[in-house]
Amino acid sequence: MLLAVVLVNVLLRYVFNTGLIGSEDLGIWLHVALISLAAPLSLNSALAMRLDVFVRLLPARLVPAAQVLADVFTVVAALILVFGGAEIMTMLGGISPTLGVPEWIRFGLLGAGGGLILLVLLLQRIADGKTLGIAVSLAIGAAVYFGVPDIFVDSGLPPSLFLALTAALGLVLAAPLAHAFLAAAYVAIAFGSSLPEPAIVSTTVTGMSKFLLLAIPFFLLAGGLLTSSGVANQLVRFAASMVGHRRAGLAQTTLLTSVLFSGASGSSVANAAFGASTFQPELVRHGYPPARAGAIIAATSVLDNVIPPSIAFLILAAATNLSVGSLLVGGFFAGGLMAVCLAVAIHLTVREQATEPRATAAQRWQAAVSAIPAFGLGIIVVIGIRIGIVTTTEAAALAALYTLLLGAWARLGFGSLLASFRQAATEAAAIGLLIGTAGPFAFLLAVDDVSGLVSDFVTVLGGSALAVLVLSNVILLVVGLVLDIGAAILLFGPILLPAAVSAGIDPIHFGVILVVNLMIHGLTPPLGMLIFVVSGVTRVPATALFRAVVPYLFALLVSLAILCAWAVIF
Repeated sequence: MLLAVVLVNVLLRYVFNTGLIGSEDLGIWLHVALISLAAPLSLNSALAMRLDVFVRLLPARLVPAAQVLADVFTVVAALILVFGGAEIMTMLGGISPTLGVPEWIRFGLLGAGGGLILLVLLLQRIADGKTLGIAVSLAIGAAVYFGVPDIFVDSGLPPSLFLALTAALGLVLAAPLAHAFLAAAYVAIAFGSSLPEPAIVSTTVTGMSKFLLLAIPFFLLAGGLLTSSGVANQLVRFAASMVGHRRAGLAQTTLLTSVLFSGASGSSVANAAFGASTFQPELVRHGYPPARAGAIIAATSVLDNVIPPSIAFLILAAATNLSVGSLLVGGFFAGGLMAVCLAVAIHLTVREQATEPRATAAQRWQAAVSAIPAFGLGIIVVIGIRIGIVTTTEAAALAALYTLLLGAWARLGFGSLLASFRQAATEAAAIGLLIGTAGPFAFLLAVDDVSGLVSDFVTVLGGSALAVLVLSNVILLVVGLVLDIGAAILLFGPILLPAAVSAGIDPIHFGVILVVNLMIHGLTPPLGMLIFVVSGVTRVPATALFRAVVPYLFALLVSLAILCAWAVIF
């Protein structure tokens, strides 16, 4: 329904020069409903963004206790959504001027989502035979939730410090990242936070109520349909015809496919899963060690959130109000530079010789013609946004419609279509919830003037562009080790960008550097999301992949250094 609303408005706008009154607000409300209903589905998946590396280091007898404490964060977060949403519903009056329905409904949707999170958590733990553990989590969570308003600690320290410490505790215990953010914002009330419970929920809803964010589920759907329809395989054949005959040709084909697929999916996780299932068996069959094959796939997948369309750039634009079109152009340059550095690293590290014959001109032409449907998707998205024909959200909706038509042409069954929609909804809901729950965190950081502290520190270091870039990259390299890229962008983008602008750095260029820096952390321990995705698909141990990816990680750091040098010189 969300897709239909946007597409109908596009049709009315560009064909009939009219539009539906309130269509943008309706889309936003439906997006909030999507997040509320689908986010609980990701509770026990990788989309929950749990940092479980510390829990895995614990003795086996302590792991159940850590899970109980992690579930406490989920219980507290769910209670905040339920009761905070209910309180706003009783306080808020008025009717939406564009939709003609009560304003409280939007907050009630998120409250219902909190109830679903509690229900799903309870059912999952009972199904796992952990009834006692979930009972303890519910008891502790309820005690924390109802006890915080009656506690006041006058420490003299900024509340955002205790917010960060509580969120860090949640991360160490492997609580879902969004739930850790929400619970931490609530605990900060006991330390003098200026954000009461209703305001926490309100800020969360406001954070996810941006029309631009509707592009995320549409891009995810487009990437899923592109794969399930078989069109992505045409990109593989085209890439193989271009570079498959060269030294390390199959690895270079993997890289070129990632470059081409980046213009379709916008999701590095989707690219990593696709590459692991498509290329890993072939790479191993041609003599590549399994760990090296997996490392190449993970490293090339980094490009997906840099080369447009990029969900990371959408999140950055939503957090900082930077131009999406300008960021996408910067992403083309940065992605091309990263691809060249990876190509050089692959050439230097892979000793396997080419086994594929050189494709003839006719074969290359045939492969290019077969890949035209996939190239068409990139044209719709990038050119449509850049020259201003359509907005980012409209381009994403058209991309989803385009791939849906490709799926119909490929005669995809109803089950495959439903699976693609369900996966896109679940992934988008997890990302949307993270964006929303980072709102209270970012608000308290702003209240405590953390960005001012960073600017003052940069001034102490000299205030030059070089000082800002060095400090920013060090901060991002550290926080990227333990934070998901979306969370890091939302929290540190608004903090670091003003310092960069005051130092004379182009804000678009700095935004590109920020995304590139954080995307590299898809390959670094302990979080290393891309490494764990490839490990999960290929069954190669993550520790082996972390070792094998070092040369390609170094190549990406070289590309980051070049981007920073470019920003200083020009």
